[in-house]
Amino acid sequence: MSDNIQQMYEKARKAFAVVEYWSQEKVDEMVSAVGWEWQKEENASTLARLAVEESNIGVYEDKAAKIRNKTRGTMRDLIGAKTCGLVSEDPEKGLKTFAKPMGVIANVIPCTNPESTVCCLGLNILKTRNAMIATPHPRTQGSTFQTVQLGRKALRKIGAPEDLLQCIEHTSREKTRELMANCDFAVATGGAALVKVVYEAGKPCHTVGAGNVISIVDSSVDRAATAEKIIKSKTANNSASCSSENGMAVEECVYDDMIAQMVRLGGYMCDDDQREKLRSYMWPDGSTLNRDIVAKPATFIAQQAGIEVPDSTRFLMVRGTKPGSEDRFSGEKISPVLTVWKWTDFDEIVERVKAMQRFSGEGHSVSIHSMDAQRQVDLALRANVGRVICNMPHAAANSGSWFNGLPTTDTLGCGTWAGNMTSENVNWRHFLNYTILSTPIPEHVPTDEELFGDYLAKWGRD
Repeated sequence: MSDNIQQMYEKARKAFAVVEYWSQEKVDEMVSAVGWEWQKEENASTLARLAVEESNIGVYEDKAAKIRNKTRGTMRDLIGAKTCGLVSEDPEKGLKTFAKPMGVIANVIPCTNPESTVCCLGLNILKTRNAMIATPHPRTQGSTFQTVQLGRKALRKIGAPEDLLQCIEHTSREKTRELMANCDFAVATGGAALVKVVYEAGKPCHTVGAGNVISIVDSSVDRAATAEKIIKSKTANNSASCSSENGMAVEECVYDDMIAQMVRLGGYMCDDDQREKLRSYMWPDGSTLNRDIVAKPATFIAQQAGIEVPDSTRFLMVRGTKPGSEDRFSGEKISPVLTVWKWTDFDEIVERVKAMQRFSGEGHSVSIHSMDAQRQVDLALRANVGRVICNMPHAAANSGSWFNGLPTTDTLGCGTWAGNMTSENVNWRHFLNYTILSTPIPEHVPTDEELFGDYLAKWGRD
């Protein structure tokens, strides 16, 4: 593959033209071939090892498991999905809906998931008969490129055009901008700065927003079990995921017990002096997060901040003070650092969480551990997020899991709250155009009673 963007696009369009009118059966065979190659244990292990070596972030074992689970989870979601030809019809309304591909899709890949993002989106893009050109993050060019190479190998095996999957080998900002400007559609997984760049390219696109998950814990739950769930999520891949908890808000009557459970499982609570040392290290200029801490072990972060912690420390905890810019710990940290809050009034903590997410992470997700179904619903009604995760390890559930029904993805839309087109988990449904065929039906003009019956019965016709 060449890094001549125009040539790559032309090759992608030729490959797209081959599969544009393929049957569902042929498309599904193609998707299965690529998915099988990506989920192979030896391939997932190789890609995970390379990604950790390139980026120097994350945990190899967690990455390898994530590549396999994300690939297999995406395959599960694609079973039976209709993406070719006639996909639905409504005889009563005389409507038939036909699915159409978009063309060549630019896929801007983050360094936090340089392999699994290719797998998740790549399978969805192939399922919808589109072509994909990936542009890697500069820190993880090799792992993204090798992931795409494995996909091309699978395409060749079954006689599908390999140029349906391409990757910029030597990435740059200029090449990424050129790709987005020349493609038919773009999808970009990254922060607010990337969102701005993508929209400036002038092409339709899917983007994501920052994460800042706060997990509300009330007195109705088993504290030991809840702590296990939160810690499983918080420590996975050293908190590289935007879905890792950044805060935990605990009802006052169980606060001490909950903190004790967290400490028992490897948490370390910083005192006020240690909190200040940590703050100075994490935000050296007072506002910009130190990138050297991203997805690094808690012991490394503590050492760099000048804090002595036990060798068994898995994550650091600090007490929250104020939501918003006055307390940077109330925002996203992308590291095994957890801010803890105390509350007595549920309505108040929901508003406090909303204030924190207006500062950082609005539109993304929130978590609740409660057996009170009404509280779960109230949070879903009031929080400006795309997902509310109840009684589950958040990072393991938010982007799809074997134990919930959310679509598997690495790309989480955050809605208009974050300047995104969708608030859903981005999947195959987001890479299709639709043509609706309309045929005549018996004419029916509704009466006043059909249109305004309830209003007229109450208020009359005056």
